[in-house]
Amino acid sequence: MAGGARPDAGAPRPAPDRDPGLQPERTRLAWRRTTLSATAMAVLAGRQLLGSRAPGAVEVVLVVLMGLFWLAFVALAHRRMQAMTTGRPPGLPPRTALLLVGCTLAPALCGGVILMRPG
Repeated sequence: MAGGARPDAGAPRPAPDRDPGLQPERTRLAWRRTTLSATAMAVLAGRQLLGSRAPGAVEVVLVVLMGLFWLAFVALAHRRMQAMTTGRPPGLPPRTALLLVGCTLAPALCGGVILMRPG
């Protein structure tokens, strides 16, 4: 070998078997806490919208949207928690990440509408 280079110096190394330790469990617990927070937010928003007076069309649409965003978030979080049970979970696909961001931002926008409504 010229210059002392090893023959496998440029070859990619296979990923070692992963000792998951407690990291996947911490991640699952974080997803559960986030799901619980999203549930509490959806319930409180629905209560705020429907509790004070007879709901109008805008309020009904907002409650339905909040429910749909909540369902989508819970479904995506459940899929992610299930993926964490494998020895080496796959990365978060860009489409799923975008959906999760949308499920986080949309209720915030609905909350802004709730706060801005009169009465």
